[in-house]
Amino acid sequence: MIVVGVGVGPGMLTEQAIEAIENAAEVYGSPRSLELAGPYIMGEAKKIKDYKNLHLLGEDAVVLSTGDPMFSGLGKFAGEVDSIIPGISSMQVACARTKTSMNGLAVITAHGRNPHPAREAFVAEIKLGKNVLLLPADTFGSVEVAKILEEMGVQARIYVCEQLGYPEESIIEGTVDNPPVAQSALHCLLVVR
Repeated sequence: MIVVGVGVGPGMLTEQAIEAIENAAEVYGSPRSLELAGPYIMGEAKKIKDYKNLHLLGEDAVVLSTGDPMFSGLGKFAGEVDSIIPGISSMQVACARTKTSMNGLAVITAHGRNPHPAREAFVAEIKLGKNVLLLPADTFGSVEVAKILEEMGVQARIYVCEQLGYPEESIIEGTVDNPPVAQSALHCLLVVR
């Protein structure tokens, strides 16, 4: 299997990703990833029905992962003989749009997981003085992050980065005292000290 990152939004496919997609007889993905790669799919497009069985696909099957496969993506399902083509992640776009260096950036995901370990990791990274990019959970977002920062006595800028790469892209800046609130499910948080 070849896991291909299709980028975080439209127009963010790399040349290597386009070539792999164009040459694939079968391309698997979520509706969103299939839409992003749609103009380049020459073979059969198939919606992924069971993520846990991706390892059963043939070596030439292309599996699309939104953003970058190794940033909370489908790269985790790749086996030893599978290959991974990176994509442009929400981390790269959020940092570029806010002019935040990725050097020393802590990356935490609570997306689709129990948020408790993400909370603990967030506190630990803030104690180390790091900026943090967070893929939030429904119960661990900007309001909860602001409350933790307030309790720790840390002042920071909090960015809610929504729909990155799409025409509806929005980046809302707030503070610990006035945190920005996400308007869509497709977002990440950037905490800059």
